[in-house]
Formats: sequence, C-alpha cells, structure tokens
Amino acid sequence: MSRHVAIVTDSTAYLPQPAMHRHGIVAVPLTVVLGDQALEEGTEISARSLALALQKRRPVTTSRPSPQTFAETYRTSAEAGATGIVSLHLSSEFSGTYDAAVLAAKDAPVPVRVVDTGMVAMALGFCALAAAQTAEGGGTLDEAVAAAEKRAEGTAAFFYVDTLDYLRRGGRIGAAQALLGSALAVKPLLQLDGGRIELLEKVRTASKAIARLEEIAVAEAAGKAVDIAVHHLAAPERAAALAERLRERVPGLVDLHVSEVGAVIGAHTGPGLLGAVISPR
Repeated sequence: MSRHVAIVTDSTAYLPQPAMHRHGIVAVPLTVVLGDQALEEGTEISARSLALALQKRRPVTTSRPSPQTFAETYRTSAEAGATGIVSLHLSSEFSGTYDAAVLAAKDAPVPVRVVDTGMVAMALGFCALAAAQTAEGGGTLDEAVAAAEKRAEGTAAFFYVDTLDYLRRGGRIGAAQALLGSALAVKPLLQLDGGRIELLEKVRTASKAIARLEEIAVAEAAGKAVDIAVHHLAAPERAAALAERLRERVPGLVDLHVSEVGAVIGAHTGPGLLGAVISPR
C-alpha cells in the first residue's frame, strides 16, 4: 500500500480478503438489522444466515455506518502514516453511507476525498482496486480519485433476481415496476444506471433470463480487456456455471471473481440473485 494515500471503502464492495490485504484497503461495515439484532456485515452475519432469514420471511433491514465509525477509520489511517485518504462508497441512491463519510471527512486529521461511485458490489470493488493500484504506483490523492472515477464510468453491472419483491420492500425499485413483474409472472433482468437499479428486460423463465444475462455480459465485454465479477446469493451452482461460460466466451478476460454477496445487498435482492459486473481495464 502507498505510504501516503490510503484507500477506504465499505463492506458492500465485496472485495476478496486477499486483495484487501495485498492492497491495504479498509472496508467499513454496514449493518444488517435482523429482528431486534443489529449485526455488522461481513463479521457478525453471513450471507447464508441472511438467506435463511429471508426465506422464513423474518424482517430484515439495513443501515449505514455512523460518521463516528468513519472518523475512527480515518484517524487510524492517518496514525498509520497516510497523508491523504480516498473514501469510495456505494451509490448514495441506495444508502446514507456516502453522507456519513462526508460528515466524518470534515474533521479528519488528513485530507479525505469521499466519492459516490454510483456502484455497488464488485462494481465498487473494482473502483477501490483501481485507486489502490494508482496510489501504490506513487499517484497523488487526486490521481487515485481520478482512477476510481474512470473505472466507475466504464463499469457495467447486470443482474437477475427471482422476484422484485425484496427490492420493492426496501424501496430500491418502484412499486409499479415490481407489481408489473409479479402480474406478468416474468423474471426480471436489472442494471445499475445512474446509481439506481433499473429494470432492463423482462424474460418469461428463469433459464431464459440467465441465458440472456450471459449474452448481455458477453456483448458488454466484447473487444475490451476486462475484469469480471459473478455474484450470487444462495445460488452457487448458477454462479459457477455462468462464470465458466464467461471464461470461455470473453477473449479479453483478465481477472474473474466469483463470490456470494453479503447480507446488505442480499437483504434487498433475495435468494437466487445472479449478477455479472463487467469492468474494463
């Protein structure tokens, strides 16, 4: 890790632990509220536990980190020798995490640049990696921010969910869209667009929707050197099969990550989620 620019993100980046350790990236946890328990994502609740709770229709909500938590993280980074911090977070359309970071940055002991990437999951993770790699190469605070923003601009994220009900309950997609999907018994394909979740296509069956997700990912990656992440919740076989097909069909593939999303994103998508993040180098 660069000795002068530290990289902070949040737990929804779902970066592999080896990559976080290698680049010295710190992830501030969001909170999942399960019944009357408030649990930190990534340490106190697993995606599998979350999936089981959702299947039993237990009430699940999520909340941002506090500004105090960010302040402590920034202070620790400064004490470790950082003279500047890039703090990269999930879309402010989904969470108040960005706002909490902005509040904490005002009183941080070193300059902190807080960035609303408009992304989530490894779409956010790839931004954090780009910033870290720039910092490691001797890049300035501004250069690390620019690298992250450039990565965000080129990154696309598409995903399939078994039902729009979880997104509707969490206010992440309009009730009209969710009810339309239910009424037509369609399987939705969605995308990140302008920091929001938007309905991309409606497909009649799960198998056709997943095949269409593959085609969209292949087309998005065409002619580029890309990193790809395949995400799922309680659907490891689906994820492994999609990853293998993308490995075969994307000539410009550099790195491929396959992982289960954490409890925060899972709470809003529900079990059966399958996603593809395409991020050009």
